[in-house]
Amino acid sequence: MRMRPTLRWIPDEDLPPGTTDLEPVVGALRAGGVLVLSGAGISTESGIPDYRGEGGSLSRHTPMTYQEFTGSARARRRYWARSHLGWRTFGRARPNAGHAAVAAFQRHGLVSAVITQNVDGLHQAAGAERVVDLHGRLDRVVCLACGALSPRGDLARRLEEANPGFAPVAAGINPDGDADLTDAQVGDFRVVPCARCGGVLKPDVVFFGEAVPPERVERCRELVREAASLLVLGSSLTVMSGLRFVRQAAEADKPVLIVNRDPTRGDRHAVTRVALPLGAALTTVAERLGLPVPVLTTDGSSFIS
Repeated sequence: MRMRPTLRWIPDEDLPPGTTDLEPVVGALRAGGVLVLSGAGISTESGIPDYRGEGGSLSRHTPMTYQEFTGSARARRRYWARSHLGWRTFGRARPNAGHAAVAAFQRHGLVSAVITQNVDGLHQAAGAERVVDLHGRLDRVVCLACGALSPRGDLARRLEEANPGFAPVAAGINPDGDADLTDAQVGDFRVVPCARCGGVLKPDVVFFGEAVPPERVERCRELVREAASLLVLGSSLTVMSGLRFVRQAAEADKPVLIVNRDPTRGDRHAVTRVALPLGAALTTVAERLGLPVPVLTTDGSSFIS
C-alpha cells in the first residue's frame, strides 16, 4: 500500500472539541494492553519541529517525495546537502519527558508496543522496546542498487570529506532532518555513492509517495488486533499511514484516545482528544498512576527513576 502524499488537512467544523481531562488516558493505561501510536508532536520538546502544528515546517517547506528523489540527480544533491547539514542537529537530539513516560508505561506492563511515525529513534533511546519504526530510521542509509544498509554516521564522515568547509546557515530544521537551504547555499555540494557498489544512497526512511513495506504494515495491524486500546500521541493523523490503524481500532470497537493540542483527522473515531502539551500531560498521567517519573540526566544520555 502506497503512502498518500497528503501534506495538509483542514479540520471539519463539527469535530468534537478537545479537553484537558486526562482521566480517560489514565484509565486506559491502568487497564493495560495499550498500543501507542506516536507522531512528530512527541519530539518537538526534543528540538525537532513537527510538520503541521503551530509554526510547523510545512508552512515553509515541502518534504522530498520518493519520485523526485529517485528521478533527479539534482534533487538528490539538494536533498543530501540539506540533510547532511540538518543531521548535525537532528543526530544530537535527545529523548524528552514524553518519550520517557512512554518507556515507563511499557516497563510497568501498561503499554504493549509502540508504533512511531517518527524517524528519530528517540523512543528506543528513552528505553522503549517493541517499537515499530513505521517510516524507518534516519540514522540508517540504504543503497537503492544493492540494498546494503550502513550507519548514517559513516555517510556523514564521507560527506564531510567530500565537502570540506560546507557550513551554510540554515533557516530551520524539519522533522525529517532536512535543513532549509537555498539553491545558492546548496551550490555544488558533492554526493557520494554506495561504498560497496557505487549505487545511489537514500536514507532508510519512507519518503512521501513511497510505499511503506507491506510486512511492516501487517506487523502494525497485528499489534492493533492484540491491543486493548490505542493511544495516539502527537500526531495530526493527516497521512493514511497512521490513520488506517486508528480506523482499524475503531472498527474493532477498541477505544482510541488522542493526546494532541490541535484537532486531528482521527478525532471522530476517538473517545477523547486531550489538548495538552505531551511532556507535561504524560508526566501527570504517570504520577496519577503512581509510577516513578523518569528524569533526564544532565547530559541527556540516560534516564533515572
